[in-house]
Amino acid sequence: MIYERFLFIFRYKNSINTKTHKKMKTNYNDLALLLLRLGFGGFILTHGIPKLNMLSDPSVFADPIGLGTTVSLILALIGEVVAPIFVIIGFKTKWATIPTIIMMGVAAFIVHAKDDLGTKEHALLFFIAFLAIFLAGAGKYSIDGKR
Repeated sequence: MIYERFLFIFRYKNSINTKTHKKMKTNYNDLALLLLRLGFGGFILTHGIPKLNMLSDPSVFADPIGLGTTVSLILALIGEVVAPIFVIIGFKTKWATIPTIIMMGVAAFIVHAKDDLGTKEHALLFFIAFLAIFLAGAGKYSIDGKR
């Protein structure tokens, strides 16, 4: 009697777990990649768009790796405006993440090298997020439409 009751409970729980497992097995990776692209691409634009105003006087922009202020500003605009737009729409996404990854690496490890983690945090978060997008690809909800 106890054994039969145990089997009934065991079978019932397994049938629930199987149903739940099938529901949880649904894969939302493409939606997750879309959210990553839209979220981080949009947020980095808020850092890049104000730099467009510096084009009138690039001498006020920092030169962290010795390329000159104008070249550094242009590279920053590519990494924080042009490339993120490509990432948002999912066009040549893996290639488009590279300038932003480099830009955020320079920001975190060169510009803020001596700063505390709280100061480096934004650059590191963008670095990690764009690196994840680079590794995973754009997903199917993009112009690329494939991984």
